[in-house]
Amino acid sequence: MDCPSEENLIKMKLSDIDGIKQLDFNLEERILTLYHNADVNIISNSIKELKLNETLISSEETNLIITESTRNESKLLWSVLIINFAFFIVEISTGLISKSMGLIADSLDMLADSFVYGLSLIAVGGTVLKKKRIAKYAGYFQIVLATIGIVEVIRRFLGFETLPVFSTMIIVSIFALIANGICLYLLQKSKSNEAHMRASMIFTSNDIIINLGVIVAGVLVHWLNTGLPDLIIGIIVFGLVIQGAFRILKLSK
Repeated sequence: MDCPSEENLIKMKLSDIDGIKQLDFNLEERILTLYHNADVNIISNSIKELKLNETLISSEETNLIITESTRNESKLLWSVLIINFAFFIVEISTGLISKSMGLIADSLDMLADSFVYGLSLIAVGGTVLKKKRIAKYAGYFQIVLATIGIVEVIRRFLGFETLPVFSTMIIVSIFALIANGICLYLLQKSKSNEAHMRASMIFTSNDIIINLGVIVAGVLVHWLNTGLPDLIIGIIVFGLVIQGAFRILKLSK
């Protein structure tokens, strides 16, 4: 076990085994500590099927089931999930009112992040019994929404459409930038080495770049007196949402 992809592979392989309470991964030392009350042979055989050249170091009884760090991790993920979903509501509403595809696209990106944090919450503690099904639904839902958005961008590009309200684009994106900055700070503060937490940090860092892109698009809309910058940033973000959806769908396989 020497990379996050193998870590996720192990989690998915063990997700259908009842009795697994917690998985602690140490990627640097290539060690997995597994807390469970399941049949040892079932777990061992499942891991052997992955052919990762595994070796059992030791096995002992313990009273530890859920650590304090796991509880703190859950609280943190709930916080960033709520922030992202709240800004999805704000951006989708203001995007529709201001006719900004950039804001609408960014709102769907916020929704996509909410899915990611939700999946990470399911992963906390190790057992991931419903992760595959939720990942599949979340991935397909994102693809549908992003496809509708891309079609709307094309329609606006080909037809006449009033200019988006640049001031709304800039102001809302600034607040979204602040929200994502807070989320990134909270995630980095956790100092977690778990793969799903590192993935959450990457998603949030990308969001900050997207927020800056929408702000720049708003400035260009005002400066050039054209809605083209808004459509360009919209199509870019919709593309990123679809790309993220396919990544999530891989978890359902």
